[in-house]
Amino acid sequence: MNKCANVKKECPCTYDCVNHGKCCDCVAHHRDHEGGVPGCFFSKEAEATYDRSVEALARDRGIL
Repeated sequence: MNKCANVKKECPCTYDCVNHGKCCDCVAHHRDHEGGVPGCFFSKEAEATYDRSVEALARDRGIL
């Protein structure tokens, strides 16, 4: 996918996939295929709920 040096060894996402820890590729995949927010955008507590909606992200970040 993308050639990007943005790699996280300690990615908080609980889902194990080919893009795990590859931030640019993960964001591009969710943008193009999943429609949800990548798990790494959430706190560990919110990621554990598996709700990856924009609304859940807003709640997690104190916006809602």
